[in-house]
Amino acid sequence: MSPATGQRGAVEIKTVSVAELGEPLQGLRLCDPSVQRELERSLTHRGQLSPVAVYRSGRGYGLIDGYKRLRAARTLGWQELRAEVHAVDEVGAKLLLWQSNVRGGLSDLEQAWLVRALYREEGLSQPEIGRLLGRHKSWVSRRVMLAEGLDEAVSGWVRLGLVSATAARELARLPRGNQAAVGQVVSRRGLTSRQVAHLVDRLLKAPDEASYHRELEQVGQSPPPSSAPRRSVAGRTPGEWLVADAASVTRLCARLSARLLERSLGSLGEGAASEAAQSLRTTLGALQGLTQTITSRLEAWEHHGEEHEELGESAGAGAPGGAARSPGNEPACDRPDPAGQP
Repeated sequence: MSPATGQRGAVEIKTVSVAELGEPLQGLRLCDPSVQRELERSLTHRGQLSPVAVYRSGRGYGLIDGYKRLRAARTLGWQELRAEVHAVDEVGAKLLLWQSNVRGGLSDLEQAWLVRALYREEGLSQPEIGRLLGRHKSWVSRRVMLAEGLDEAVSGWVRLGLVSATAARELARLPRGNQAAVGQVVSRRGLTSRQVAHLVDRLLKAPDEASYHRELEQVGQSPPPSSAPRRSVAGRTPGEWLVADAASVTRLCARLSARLLERSLGSLGEGAASEAAQSLRTTLGALQGLTQTITSRLEAWEHHGEEHEELGESAGAGAPGGAARSPGNEPACDRPDPAGQP
């Protein structure tokens, strides 16, 4: 595909190292843990049925389409994948991402993120984007408004799997400053997209601020709706695991701190104090190790994705422990193809 015209160009089929594959477009996609696990089973029993789509990026390759296959391969410790190497730049890669998922493969929010990337990052005009994507410029404008009208906190929850993309689109109808508070209620109560739509309708019709807050408080304090989907532990995304585990550690740290301040170790008695001290030393070592890991990951993330590159290289090394096996490892970013493997 030519970046300027959107037409397909030269494509080379080759085997590439998993360690060379990066994901510069991953921020435009969302995650479906259940589909990811299905892909892992497919690769295990049937092998790679179709190549991933990539383009040359820096010293390696940037993934365009085939996110589940790549991450499943990392989880399984594969060294290589078969790939279509497209002669495109960043603009062409984004357009290929669109073409690869044009038949319903992208949610409205993913479409909005892609359009915003073409508009803000690549500097294309909205009429030009509409022409390249085969859409009217008004459609492009609505997608840009959706992406830019959504509160960043809500966008983060969507990426973590805490709020669905359809629910986020409903939240985007609210003033941006109000979305996070409502989004917290939506996530905590497990509201469906339809229930979110009804809640947003009621909030928009509230005659004054007091009525607005009463309506939101009533929903927040009510028991979860019987129709609310129950997310199993096995269905959590990696982001949900991180958020849940971080919250658990924070709660336990606060509780342990309170217990330590209640009394001295000596007041427990000699035997109990000795055993408690040993447990605390073990905990202290674990916390120091956790502190170092958290610090390194935060620093890497703040330095423009270095963490992701490091994780990708270690996972591609083929060691069984090189990739975290937590449920729902990766974004669901591929469309099904005739071969039956997304």
